[in-house]
This record gives sequence, structure tokens and C-alpha cells, in this order.
Amino acid sequence: MAIRQPISNINRSDDYGALQRVVSELYRHTDMVSRMDVVVLVESYDLPADLQEIVSLLPPGYYTRERLCDQLNSAISGHAWGQVYGTVE
Repeated sequence: MAIRQPISNINRSDDYGALQRVVSELYRHTDMVSRMDVVVLVESYDLPADLQEIVSLLPPGYYTRERLCDQLNSAISGHAWGQVYGTVE
């Protein structure tokens, strides 16, 4: 197994925008999702560990799109990964 080199916080990942695709899919047909909905979809997309960690930081509960994006963007910014993975809206 190859050791994954850390991504510098200035280089865009191949997974840039992946969380935006998750958010868009989650809210395609509904206005409210649960934390579990987010976790299951992220796992099914086989996203990198960094993005799974961001999602694991979500508190339990139900989220409107705005609230979920605020929570995810806060965690992304806290890890300084906005330039690497992008933010969500």
C-alpha cells in the first residue's frame, strides 16, 4: 500500500468539489436531511478520509441546506482545506 503524501493547503485536490456534489444530491428532492443521510452518501461516494472527517464532525440532527453548508464550511475553514477541497453552497 502506497503512503499518501499530505496535500499542501494550496494545491487543489482531485476531489475538489466532491462535497458540493454530495450536497446537491442530498437536496435534489427534499428540503431537510439528517446527519445519517450525509454520512451514508459520503461513504457511498468513497470520498477521501479528510472529507469523511469533515462530515463526521457534524452534530446529530436534521439540516436545511443552508445549515448543513454552514456546518461543513466551518469545518472546512477550520482545517484550512477550502482551497484544497472547495466549500459548499
